[in-house]
Amino acid sequence: MIKAIITDDEVRSVETLRRLLELYCPSVQVVAECYNVESTRRQLSIHRPDLLFLDIAMPGKSGFDLLRELGDIPFEIIFITAFSEYMMQAFRFSAIDYLLKPVDEELLVNAVNRVEKRLQSAGAPTSMEALRYNLEKLQRPQEMKICIPHSKGFVLVHLSDIIYCEADNTYTTFFLTTGKPFVSSKSIIDFELLLQDTSFCRIHKSFLVNMLHIKEYVKGEGGSVILSNNAELEVSRRKKDHFLARVKEYYKF
Repeated sequence: MIKAIITDDEVRSVETLRRLLELYCPSVQVVAECYNVESTRRQLSIHRPDLLFLDIAMPGKSGFDLLRELGDIPFEIIFITAFSEYMMQAFRFSAIDYLLKPVDEELLVNAVNRVEKRLQSAGAPTSMEALRYNLEKLQRPQEMKICIPHSKGFVLVHLSDIIYCEADNTYTTFFLTTGKPFVSSKSIIDFELLLQDTSFCRIHKSFLVNMLHIKEYVKGEGGSVILSNNAELEVSRRKKDHFLARVKEYYKF
């Protein structure tokens, strides 16, 4: 069983989430229900849970205030929130589980399943380092860090340090300004979706490039781009118009 605590200042929200867990997530045992940061701190020390469902916006201290006070976090967290897209981007880049209100049961099940897998692998709970950092950079997306999973865990990388990504079957190779390439266990499609509202653009079925690192575009049927590391990558004929439009939009010319 996964021991869980629910923290939300709205009684109805707590009751709804508890009922959804009873119906769709039988592996989760709710050991405490809290309505503010102070009671949550007490219940965390009493129960030492595996998982905390944490509302962000609460009167007085917020869910983020609780995290700052706790320091090290030896349990998994699923955030419950109604915040803006900027906030959602911070969660996604940090590989942190979150659920929007009203909570959808299918998304709840998926989030709990991910937590269960992490707990079964005996790994450390998801790092809050990237989330804390990214929340400070909400208005400057290029300064955010992205959490990239690989075979031995994950690595945190500044978006601006990624030059391009290359598809490798179901894996993705990252080429960085800061060191030699490394391989992620996720597909390039996953990263294309994750980075769709940033400076990244898919120019070919094999390449996702950071427009910040484009030095030159060479005309041709599709053409090619030369990047800051002097790599020259093909732009597919199908992606050419989309790529050129994205460059014009991003650089406003």
